[in-house]
Amino acid sequence: MLQNWRNFLFASFDPAGYITVDKPPAAFWVQAAFAYVFGVHGWSVILPQALAGVGSVLLVYVLVKPAFGKTAARLASLVMASTPIAVAVSRTNNIDSLLVFTLLIATWMLFRAVRSQKFLWLLGAFAMIGAGFNMKMFQAYMVVPAFCLLYLIAYEGGWKKKLAVLAAATAVMVVVSGAWATVVEVIPPENRPYIGGSRTNSVLELAVGYNGIMRLTGMHGWGAGPGSAQDRRQMPAQDEGARPDPRQMPQGGENVPDRLQGQQEGSNAPAPAQMPPDKSGLPGAVQGSRTGQGSAPGFGGGRPQGRGGGAFGTGQPGPLRLFQSELSGQTSWLLPFVGFACTGLLAGVSRKRPLTAKQKETLFWLAWLVPAMAFFSVAGFFHHYYLIMLAPPVAALAGAGWVELWSQYRDRDGWKMLLLPAGLLATTAFELYVLQPYQRQIGISWSICIGAAGAGLALVLFIAATIKQKPAFVLALAAMLVLLAAPLYWACTPLLYGVNYTMPQAGPVQQGFGQRPGIGRGPGSGVNEKLLEYLEKNNTGEKYLFATTDANTAAPYIIETGKAVMAMGGFSGSDPVLTVEKLKQMVANKEVKYFLIPSVSGFVGREGGAAGEVLEWIRANSTEVPREEWQPNVIQSVPGGMRDGRTLYKIKG
Repeated sequence: MLQNWRNFLFASFDPAGYITVDKPPAAFWVQAAFAYVFGVHGWSVILPQALAGVGSVLLVYVLVKPAFGKTAARLASLVMASTPIAVAVSRTNNIDSLLVFTLLIATWMLFRAVRSQKFLWLLGAFAMIGAGFNMKMFQAYMVVPAFCLLYLIAYEGGWKKKLAVLAAATAVMVVVSGAWATVVEVIPPENRPYIGGSRTNSVLELAVGYNGIMRLTGMHGWGAGPGSAQDRRQMPAQDEGARPDPRQMPQGGENVPDRLQGQQEGSNAPAPAQMPPDKSGLPGAVQGSRTGQGSAPGFGGGRPQGRGGGAFGTGQPGPLRLFQSELSGQTSWLLPFVGFACTGLLAGVSRKRPLTAKQKETLFWLAWLVPAMAFFSVAGFFHHYYLIMLAPPVAALAGAGWVELWSQYRDRDGWKMLLLPAGLLATTAFELYVLQPYQRQIGISWSICIGAAGAGLALVLFIAATIKQKPAFVLALAAMLVLLAAPLYWACTPLLYGVNYTMPQAGPVQQGFGQRPGIGRGPGSGVNEKLLEYLEKNNTGEKYLFATTDANTAAPYIIETGKAVMAMGGFSGSDPVLTVEKLKQMVANKEVKYFLIPSVSGFVGREGGAAGEVLEWIRANSTEVPREEWQPNVIQSVPGGMRDGRTLYKIKG
């Protein structure tokens, strides 16, 4: 992206501008700006996300304090800082923490609009949602119901005026959302990169399809192109990226499948979100959003599984999905307490009285939380790190709710005084449920300590109705801090064990699975040194160093050399970018000479449609480069124990 303005504008995956990443470019522009200022390093690409994570914690404090007070704001910011998935994703170049930071800025502007009754602040808030759309498309729109609700219940004026103003704000959001897409669509396709992730080279189709309907339905309800359905049926189960049950995980990272450990040393299939080395030229080139399937080479083999199968280890769809072991350790620790907190915060709502500022903001955070929970409960295709969308409302409601429940307990406010100890006790029980599958990894002491302390303090609050106020406050606060112990440890696991840059998540299951930035060539860089040396030595001025099937294979070589490597099928190898006629023309123009593609016997039946025709044409019009010239002596393998099925081909003539 730093090599020219064309690549910067389109968020091109490769220096030659062959294909884009499968997301809009706004967040990648931020990463590129940091890389321009500080140089292209692993840390400079991660820095924007880390700062966004810290900024989100501060914004939660700023948002909660005016209505709920300092104590609530401090607790809310502590919960935000202790949210495991927020910490994990902020330590990678995945852009979700930037999206959440953007949406929290939008929330701050909305609150300013409500308190000042200024129209321009409202327009600014909805414009920021539009900016979020240009980061991760419809994921940013999860907060729109909350924004509309707060405006309607808090803004003064009649309903006609409210609806007119809301329509204007929505129009601003739509215009900002569509700005980049409009620019792309008016440029002839031959003058820009192919839109990665789309089937028709269209940003609109990318937004509605891969980044829209497919997220909800999986592969159902949206075509995946020729050959894809057949490819998915023939894919081995481990290629779907499912997370194993932690109760069955090997200890200390021993005997962990290669698929889950990340890239092998010297492998040709690196993790797509791998960090750039000091001298590369593509910051954040690969966002890692279509991982878990890219290591299976060949066109058409990488689209995600349909709903109902728990693809990517996200559990079974249903109302309790966020409480299942696959997801509960990421953002769900305090959800039971949030339920009790909302009961206390909204207990005084009555038609006879206008809503207070506390009640309005409680409804806002609920309107953010509930639709997001509903989506993740039924969605057919998402990754663990998307759950960072739940972190701000959970943090705000937990902090504000604790203060409100303490007030009701202190004032002996009838049945409401029981909400605090009941919420603490229920949440303690849920945390024990979350911890139970991990006892082999972290020991039973965590469960014993949290269970004894949390339940003990909650029971004391239950029975000590006459206890003095100050000791009761200390006990209630201590119980809340006990509930934060486990999520805080989960949040520390990316620091303790490293983080999987491809599919970031938190928890002790990451022992032996984490990846650290590969710097330069050699182990951990994802680059086959012998292959790279061969290609550089034999390059005779071709535009592309070599061509391969997917971005996972191409990324480390682009990062290492700054040279163009063609990912013929985009991120997963399934984008219908290339045809035989187009490839013939590129070969005739001496744009590409070498192809690293599946052997005929390596992945039989995995290719389909035009992609299969392209691969067959390459094999028929090329000669195999002897393996001893480009393969290291160490035998390379892929998941399942098979030999690496790729072959290096050189065009004849």
